[in-house]
Amino acid sequence: MFLSMNWISDFVDLSGIDKVKLINRFSLSTAEVENEIFFKGSDLSGVVVAEIKSVEDHPESKKLHLLKVDAGEPELTDVVCGAPNVREGMKTAFAKVGAKLGELDITPRKLAGYTSYGMCCSEKELGISDDNSGIIDITEDVANGTDIKELYQIDDIIFEVDNKSLTNRPDLWGHYGIAREFAALAGRELKKPEMIDLTVYKELPSVDMKIEDKLCQRYSCIQVENITKNVSPVNMRIRLFYCGMRAINLLADLTNYLMLEMGQPMHAFDSRKVEKIRIKRFDTPFTFRTLDGNDRSIDENTLMICNDNTPVAIAGIMGGLDSEIVEDTSRLTLESATFDAVSIRKSTVRLSLRTDASMRYEKCLDPEMTVPAIARFLKLLTDIDSGVKVVSALTDEYAFRYEQVKLDFDKKFVDRYTGIEISNDTIVKTLTSLGFGVKLENDSFSVDVPSWRATKDVTIKADIIEEITRIYGYDNFDVHTAAAPLYPVRAAEEKTVEDKVKDILVKRYSLHEVHSYVWAYYDEYKELGIEIENNIKLVNATNPNIETIRKSIIPTQLCQVRTNTQFASDFGIFEVGRVVDGIDENNLCREKKNLAVTLFSKSKSVEELYFELRDMLAVIADDIRHEALSFTKLEASHSYQHIKNLNAIHCGGKIIGELGVVHPVISKKIDKKASIVYAEIDIRAFSEIANASIKYEEPGRFPGIDIDLSFISESFAPIAEAVKKENCPLIKKISVIDTYSDENGKSITARLVFAHPEKTLTREEVMGIVDSIVAELEKQNISLKK
Repeated sequence: MFLSMNWISDFVDLSGIDKVKLINRFSLSTAEVENEIFFKGSDLSGVVVAEIKSVEDHPESKKLHLLKVDAGEPELTDVVCGAPNVREGMKTAFAKVGAKLGELDITPRKLAGYTSYGMCCSEKELGISDDNSGIIDITEDVANGTDIKELYQIDDIIFEVDNKSLTNRPDLWGHYGIAREFAALAGRELKKPEMIDLTVYKELPSVDMKIEDKLCQRYSCIQVENITKNVSPVNMRIRLFYCGMRAINLLADLTNYLMLEMGQPMHAFDSRKVEKIRIKRFDTPFTFRTLDGNDRSIDENTLMICNDNTPVAIAGIMGGLDSEIVEDTSRLTLESATFDAVSIRKSTVRLSLRTDASMRYEKCLDPEMTVPAIARFLKLLTDIDSGVKVVSALTDEYAFRYEQVKLDFDKKFVDRYTGIEISNDTIVKTLTSLGFGVKLENDSFSVDVPSWRATKDVTIKADIIEEITRIYGYDNFDVHTAAAPLYPVRAAEEKTVEDKVKDILVKRYSLHEVHSYVWAYYDEYKELGIEIENNIKLVNATNPNIETIRKSIIPTQLCQVRTNTQFASDFGIFEVGRVVDGIDENNLCREKKNLAVTLFSKSKSVEELYFELRDMLAVIADDIRHEALSFTKLEASHSYQHIKNLNAIHCGGKIIGELGVVHPVISKKIDKKASIVYAEIDIRAFSEIANASIKYEEPGRFPGIDIDLSFISESFAPIAEAVKKENCPLIKKISVIDTYSDENGKSITARLVFAHPEKTLTREEVMGIVDSIVAELEKQNISLKK
């Protein structure tokens, strides 16, 4: 939002103050000011008011004219001008020889055989509007030769405030609210805007108006007729232009001017087209054409301003084309209202239509501002067009009132929060300058929050501390150690487990941690052939890439792997991130925090990479929870999962995740010659597993016996289960030492380690146990390899 120091100076005397320093202080205390400050008019000089004494057509040009111009000098000046609106007796802005118009230096110049000793200027050439249709027509009674800057407020300091920093400050969306802040910072008095006393019209007929929907908080209106002027004063147009708005006509300019000045959006209807104002919603959708000429689809949730049952405006957003102010409008109905902020925000999203008015309504405007805005509008209108006549009483319906906020605290509370000594007088002066009502009694303060700060901004005592300290100046605080008790806080178990997992993956396995957003990016998924699964979606999303929330991190990581294959032939990435799996019985998202790991290799086989990842997970489980992992076959349910090579991960008696190979079709789209495997674990489920007790066993004094058995089997799980079922204390360990596949199937070689604490075992003593295990597996059609 652009702001004018000239405009602010209407409400607070800033003479003798360095305005740039004050702007920078405002940035530190109130809202962020963008880096560049614009000094309007600083590149304009040598331009004066001049009168055109004669106009002759150029003998060799249909567009050019030969002028004699009185610029307040003893002799008339010869000028060649191509403006279509030039006429004898017209006063305009004249750039003399030696003048500067931005980067343009005015020198005598020959045009079509005639020398021009200066230039008649348009508003665009002066930098005060974008109108370049003709030279400026000066209607004020002013002497020739008067510097144009003495006539118009061309010199100004313009600065831009970041809109995001004003989100919680609806009072700062107009120059008057900004002036209040500047007055408090500068220690100057805030002047009240000049307004008309609306009570003098109370005996006039009321406007036929009724609020029929609770989404309208307050609606104020009044009718005016006998409007004869259509063009706004130059200084008003300059301010609008400097603040990023274009001049349209007097009535439209006045509503925009009031919005930029008071922060209160207004709308002017042609009274011939609006007789019975009704504020309501409709039960059935329909199409409505707005002022910009576009047709909008209006649904049952959009609040409308109506002429009885005919819509004439989208409440708080934009007026309708059929009720707009036109050139022959002489009677208007002026609207000043407030609406439910959430409703306006949702409507702008549904309609994809965000306006200067809606941006302000979204911030919870103060309903108390509607009537003062009308009073100010009428004051400005009558000053410009003295024949204007008010023909109705102020009609005002106040449907919703914010609760008055009152906060009580003492001096000790301020001292404790600030850590410095701020006097009672300073506290009272600061809060009073910002519009708060303050009562002080024996170091106890009772503060009434003004209505323009009570809609959502100042609600608790800590907010008052912020008001005091920001005006006092954070840079004025003494730097010292605050005296406050500090208590140790134990980190949540889930966070502790998460940090340990990250340390293992980075320090031991040199994996790269990545971060991503929660969206299932449509374009990236489509390139890999990964299906976007039905899940929680963003309503009214304007971009399909950020419409659906992901169920798994793995597709995101596969997209990340694809973009990094050219940088390394072997690498691994991991992320601890958020996913959502539908909604629960309370219609709330089932949000989870998952660990996702993906390994990519051009030098290792899928099998090698798969077991490498399995070992990583086993180390994590053993180091953090002292538990062993087990795996069971899992059916593929997602497009990126391999149909066969997919297993559920078990730990502590429950499933905590999955380990798998990427589907070959997707793997080839990433890299035709690479192996890609992945694992995804629910961090919360893993952290909830209790630490298994660590068992210590004395090392055997006697040598053990290793028995290697090769079984025809697709998986190791049934072999391990058979050994476990044998429940023999002599079996100290079982492990896979080799696998082999040929046309007869897959074989797994398992090693059984036997040992006795008190003697050396013989082969005959362990073979009975081995035979029992083999017999158990043969029942499951798992036999020894011949």
